[in-house]
Amino acid sequence: MPKILPDINNNSTISLVRLHSRLDEKFSVFAEKEPQSWNTFLDRFDTHFPRLFGLLFNIYSGHYDFFYYLEELAFLMAQFWIDRPKDLKKLDQQREANPEWLLSNKMLGGVCYVDLFSKDLKNLKSKIPYFKELGLTYLHLMPLFKCPEQENDGGYAVSSYREVRKDVGTMQELRSLSSELRKEGISLVLDFVFNHTSDEHEWALSAKNGDIEMQAYYRMFADRTMPDAYERNLREIFPEEHSGAFTYFPDIQKWVWTTFHSYQWDLNYANQAVFNSMAGEMLFLANVGIEALRLDAVAFIWKQLGTSCENLPEAHQLIQAFNAVAKIVAPTMVFKSEAIVHPDDVVKYIHSDECSLSYNPLLMALLWNSLATREVRLLEIALRERHHIPDGCSWVNYVRCHDDIGWTFSDDDAYRLGINGHDHREFLNTFYTGRFPGSFARGLPFQENPKTGDARISGTCASLAGLEKAIKEETNHEIDLSIKRILLIHCVILTIGGIPLFYLGDEIGTLNDYHFRNDPAKANDSRWVHRPYTNWDKMVFRNDPNTIEGQIFQNLKMLINIRKQQTAFSGTAMDMIQTSNEHVLGFVRSLGNQRILVFVNFSEDTQPLSGNLLRLYGLGYQFEELLTKKLISSEDLALTPYQVIILKCQ
Repeated sequence: MPKILPDINNNSTISLVRLHSRLDEKFSVFAEKEPQSWNTFLDRFDTHFPRLFGLLFNIYSGHYDFFYYLEELAFLMAQFWIDRPKDLKKLDQQREANPEWLLSNKMLGGVCYVDLFSKDLKNLKSKIPYFKELGLTYLHLMPLFKCPEQENDGGYAVSSYREVRKDVGTMQELRSLSSELRKEGISLVLDFVFNHTSDEHEWALSAKNGDIEMQAYYRMFADRTMPDAYERNLREIFPEEHSGAFTYFPDIQKWVWTTFHSYQWDLNYANQAVFNSMAGEMLFLANVGIEALRLDAVAFIWKQLGTSCENLPEAHQLIQAFNAVAKIVAPTMVFKSEAIVHPDDVVKYIHSDECSLSYNPLLMALLWNSLATREVRLLEIALRERHHIPDGCSWVNYVRCHDDIGWTFSDDDAYRLGINGHDHREFLNTFYTGRFPGSFARGLPFQENPKTGDARISGTCASLAGLEKAIKEETNHEIDLSIKRILLIHCVILTIGGIPLFYLGDEIGTLNDYHFRNDPAKANDSRWVHRPYTNWDKMVFRNDPNTIEGQIFQNLKMLINIRKQQTAFSGTAMDMIQTSNEHVLGFVRSLGNQRILVFVNFSEDTQPLSGNLLRLYGLGYQFEELLTKKLISSEDLALTPYQVIILKCQ
């Protein structure tokens, strides 16, 4: 990493004064026409530019053209501010006045693919009443940008950040949807795939045609010398697709860095022009009305020879620089990190100056671990020692998403409990693919690596929780147990601290869809098993408590309502309860005078719970059980199979 020069602060001050002059000169017409708006921009620029300057100086100060690109970036930000719609500028002011809006107990997220959920953007707009019925306050639409027609990694191979796929709709329809959602109190969330583009992006196409400037947007090599040097320290991400991290393209006679799939070309952030260009794409999306961006593959964006090229300091600095750009032009917009890495590395991305939101892959993985083992020991350690994050930030808690399940728990945590991490992951893979005797799960392996024995798991929430097996092979008793498992893990994400996120379809118990095997573009990617089309014929059963769909939906609605009625479920602060029962998880949520205890039985057997725990952690003797509305005293309890109790201290 380049050393910070001693006069960095002086350089920042000089640059700020100079850029003020250049901005006033270049945008004088707008400044005279709308002085208040221009001054708002300059105030934010003055506030955040020193931080932005320092971050970019750390990375690019060794480049002779550093100040040229810095000025270009300032002009870029000013132009996007001028073009920013007035209603979004008003929202900017509201969010700046209430920076903790993300921490509300009323927050609830949903995620879906537009084409799989409702065909296209036009039809998706007609589903807003359903989103309101479920209680969503933010909607995350999976990648919907222009991408290769065949293999495209579920849309994560972006060919244009400014064009929506033709089968999904138009950019204008996306703008209209974002506006309608905002009117209903629902924030629109999209992915920002900023580690790579597809090989059909205009930058990649120009690079293929020999454009030297565009070739510098990627990492391309004429022989194996540098790829071999880099790969000595890299791990394989998709070994079934291609070995190593590079792909050879005979038509251009070059090796291209492709961390994931061969059609996804990694961007070269050592080139300052790449940062500026991607900042422009980000601000374009901000002005469309996107209120949160999920930053895809954050761990991989910086490459350095002799390292694993994951979670490097420069990766954090780049994200912080994007954050500063957003705070100058579009402070409404926040970042959500997607870092499926070691738990110690996940939390490093979480900060109000980096990513205010973060997926919580550790919680997700350990919820499934606890269902498989019927033990909460690993989960309890993780929540006690790894749940705390900086003030003003929030976890995004989920039980399933579009992606596979990777067992990202800490081996050190496992060792403390006498568990061998490698062997335990093999057990979990065997259990959730249904190969383990007595397993209730029906999942598929994803990216099995024959050299290491590593694999991840695909499958819908319901199929992994046993509903598929129960319906096809067992009795109503097993169906009931599987529904309880589904409700149990969703109850945890609704109460534990953070924003709960539902993969839409899980709220009615959608099962695996194996038809993906008939599609050549999807057949080699088992993740499509849990990305089915939404069955709206089954959706109508959600209000019938005599159906499986109705039992799951109505009980989830009850849990959602409890969350939204209790302010103690705001934020992420949480204290663990030592239940002295390895099958029962317990924790306390509190805010002001409100104090709530949650106990969760992860086993099929009835489990005892000492009444002394209620007195000790509840600080009282009388409690309201929020699910049943019954009053109970601090006496010994017995939790029935997979039972959850939510106790509010009176």
